[in-house]
Amino acid sequence: MTQAETTEATTPPFRKMCDRFRGYLPVVVDVETGGFDWNRHALLEIAAVPIDLDEAGHYIVGEVASAHLIPAPGTEIDPKSLEITGIDIDHPFRLAKPEKEALDHVFTAVRAAVRKHGCQRAILVGHNAHFDLNFLNAAVARVAHKRNPFHPFSVFDTVTLAGVAYGQTVLARAVQAAGLDWNSADAHSAVYDAERTAQLFCRIANAWVPPPAP
Repeated sequence: MTQAETTEATTPPFRKMCDRFRGYLPVVVDVETGGFDWNRHALLEIAAVPIDLDEAGHYIVGEVASAHLIPAPGTEIDPKSLEITGIDIDHPFRLAKPEKEALDHVFTAVRAAVRKHGCQRAILVGHNAHFDLNFLNAAVARVAHKRNPFHPFSVFDTVTLAGVAYGQTVLARAVQAAGLDWNSADAHSAVYDAERTAQLFCRIANAWVPPPAP
């Protein structure tokens, strides 16, 4: 085998993930909370879905990592928020974890995905992404977590992407405009919303034809 043939055999036919977003790995995050104030209200659910690549280099939804959380000491819960999410804090099968343990569980999976793709860190993808990032950063600060894999302030927001691609900014409408299924009965679960947001991101990103490399 010639050197050219060896190079061709070992070079993937598409750009690796680490070469696509300045070394960042997109990871979709959704949180369910006890209200809208990240400095005051409790983080109750978190789900993270790394974006992966298939054998042709197309974006696909990775494996979800999720956790239910015990409200952190000193945080509050607005009863109206529980009416929206349907979360039963005292449900015996909720299997909630303390905040530090829940972050460890999710962050371990995210760091593994970052290593898999040779990226330097994760970048949060979300629908109204700064809402999710602010609650995540507040939890990180409360437990003084030292191994947060996410960029501290940069995000990819599917509200903007869906607004450009489909003229829709509400998650349910954007998902449906993208030709994907939406079940309102399952909405306001961190896992369900994160998976649908990940599907939406992949649908939009796969339709984008990037300019040729310089």
